[in-house]
Amino acid sequence: MKRSATANWKGSGKEGSGKLLTQSGVIKNKAYDYRSRFEDGSYTNPDELIAAAHAGCFSMKLSFVLGAAGYTPSRIETKATVTLESGTITGSHLEVRAKVPKLKAKDFPQYAEEAKNTCPVGKALSAINVTMDAQLVKSFKAKAEEGAPGVTDEGDSGSEEGSGEEQ
Repeated sequence: MKRSATANWKGSGKEGSGKLLTQSGVIKNKAYDYRSRFEDGSYTNPDELIAAAHAGCFSMKLSFVLGAAGYTPSRIETKATVTLESGTITGSHLEVRAKVPKLKAKDFPQYAEEAKNTCPVGKALSAINVTMDAQLVKSFKAKAEEGAPGVTDEGDSGSEEGSGEEQ
């Protein structure tokens, strides 16, 4: 399977801008520019798209890993933060929260680590430092920071997993 995306850039590196288009059409003529990548612009940027790809791929892979072990997650939420320093992507940090009925908290880290090591996007990022903070939770509570893991779903209640007891 092959997937593609197209970028169209006009102008200089600092003053120019571009548009992105994905094969599926989900991203269609989305703008990106210098300000959005290196400052505080409001468009997307390649690093944000790498973070989205990493978070999405990891979450799906974790679901497969858990499924192979006999567990079906109710929800997996992953926030990937890609770091760009001096023009180089140096790392991707995964913040993972998962609600997985009947899984013991002590067993969750091994599945999360396996997913981190075998996720195709994570493998593609092997030249950078990939770190992870993974938590098994009983519920997802709203967080103040926009885009942070923890957006509440209807019907989700309880407190975060803190012991090795089964959920």
